[in-house]
Amino acid sequence: MYNKEDIGNIVKSMGLVFGDIGTSPIYTFTVIFLLIHPNLQNVMGILSLIFWTFMILVTLEYAVLAMSLSKKGEGGTVVLREILVPLLKDRKSILFITILSYVGVSLLMGDGVITPAISILSAVEGMRLIPGWATVPQTWLIATAAIIAIGLFSIQRKGTEKVANAFGPLMVIWFTTLSVSGLYYIAKAPYILKAINPYYAIQFFMHNGLEGFIILSAVILCATGGEALYADMGHLGRVPVSRAWYIVFFALVLNYFGQGAFLMINPHAKNILFEMLFSESKFLYVPFLVLSIIATVIASQAMISGMFSVVYQGITTRIMPLFKVDYTSPELRAQIYIGFVNWFLLAFVLIVMFIFKESNNLAAAYGLAVTGTMTITGIMMIWIFKIKKQPIKAFLSVIVLIADLAFLIANMHKIPSGGYWSIIIAAIPMAIILIYTNGQRMLYRALKPIGQENFLNQYEAKYKEAYRIRETALFLIKDPRQIPPYVVSTMFGNGIIYEDNIFVSVNITDHPYGTSYEFKDNLGTGLRYFVINIGYMEVIDVEKILKEAQINEKVIFYGLEEIITDNIIWKIFSFIKKNTPAFVQFYALPSNKLHGVITRVEI
Repeated sequence: MYNKEDIGNIVKSMGLVFGDIGTSPIYTFTVIFLLIHPNLQNVMGILSLIFWTFMILVTLEYAVLAMSLSKKGEGGTVVLREILVPLLKDRKSILFITILSYVGVSLLMGDGVITPAISILSAVEGMRLIPGWATVPQTWLIATAAIIAIGLFSIQRKGTEKVANAFGPLMVIWFTTLSVSGLYYIAKAPYILKAINPYYAIQFFMHNGLEGFIILSAVILCATGGEALYADMGHLGRVPVSRAWYIVFFALVLNYFGQGAFLMINPHAKNILFEMLFSESKFLYVPFLVLSIIATVIASQAMISGMFSVVYQGITTRIMPLFKVDYTSPELRAQIYIGFVNWFLLAFVLIVMFIFKESNNLAAAYGLAVTGTMTITGIMMIWIFKIKKQPIKAFLSVIVLIADLAFLIANMHKIPSGGYWSIIIAAIPMAIILIYTNGQRMLYRALKPIGQENFLNQYEAKYKEAYRIRETALFLIKDPRQIPPYVVSTMFGNGIIYEDNIFVSVNITDHPYGTSYEFKDNLGTGLRYFVINIGYMEVIDVEKILKEAQINEKVIFYGLEEIITDNIIWKIFSFIKKNTPAFVQFYALPSNKLHGVITRVEI
């Protein structure tokens, strides 16, 4: 039996996790049967493929296997990397997995653009079934979808925790509606339930050959958003999300099978879900249309919040620049807003809407990023389960990977007809990650940090003879074993030495959450070392931690770099560094105490 809290978390997860996959019935069946003839054999085959896609790619891959791998309840591509890398001993393997995780994060961004575009546009297109609205120009529908998207992205800065409380109940209404409408038509053609048998999927491939294999690129639309089970499980925990999935799975299967029954009765239907609801009740159609638009907005909101979380993981694990992060809720640490990501997503959502014009055309670009992400997850799971000596899970992961690869290969044909947009969009964060990570390594080498022993010898001599300023000074560094040049120039070149000098490091741990801080052994006379350890999903108040540690600093020194280069790649890196917040701004340290020291560097 479930208690009140369990039910509440299950309902919340309906809105936070299942918006994307939950709105796929709006367009999936319609897109598939624009490509093939809706005869009995094809309808039964497609329904069988959809059912087993849910079973293998969502239930087995994510609900069973991936969700058994987590760190403090968190999931996602970055978490898989954090689990796998410590298990590897070969540097080439670590490099391969690192690049693979970069690709996975980038593909999620590509998927994140197309999700709201296709979801909102497909729902708005349902307006054409309203009596008298059949001839509404497509440009009006695009403009309506664009206005909804602009409104959605514009409110992100204000935070969404208040609105999010309503998401779960609204999605419960949505899934209930899908279930009831599906049951209504299944009752008219109950033979449709035979499609649960995988025989019909096999028969479909045998009858349609290569064309049947290519149709997998449209079938995958039913499972888009399935990766959210794992990526977003940290919000509410594994148990509520997995339990909610089985409810959602039941609702989706009923609706898809209902659409199949409706199509057998009405083989000329085009916009299948909306025509099915319109034929059931013309009076309730407009409320359903409004509900479907709300559901797509919820799906888009979940995607946007997910993108913020993914980028924040990238920032704290130092694979992405320190984009400006605003914290929109004093209570919920997961409620963040990243302006660059928000407007980047909106710009490309509007671009793909106006380029593709119709949701059916957008489907030509959708699926490539999703299957790429699923394939990367499959590879990492096999590796982890093999090293951990869990042969059954490793074997099941191989089955999953084979299915992932089949869908990925089938989606390759979409590249010339629009799938290249997923690649273009994903290439932008991928380029940023590669330029930033390699640039940081180049910069670190070019700065030529001084070894601790050499530094301390000079420091002790200088501390004894120099005029020492009263009060406490903080120096932000990454590693006390390698002292950055700005510290040397400040203390030795400019003779700025305080009575109490503290090196401060913020270290990112390989766990999502958890914060600890402590003073280490004194490094020298009047020189202490203070370290803050935080999880890569943790949002912290550094100033508050300093106060709790009874550090009352007079000034905070930090390093800035002026990069001199003729190389176009490093010029881009320099541009990124100049136009993203410094470490002190990212962690909102008090501006009246900050003193940046510039070091000119040639790379």
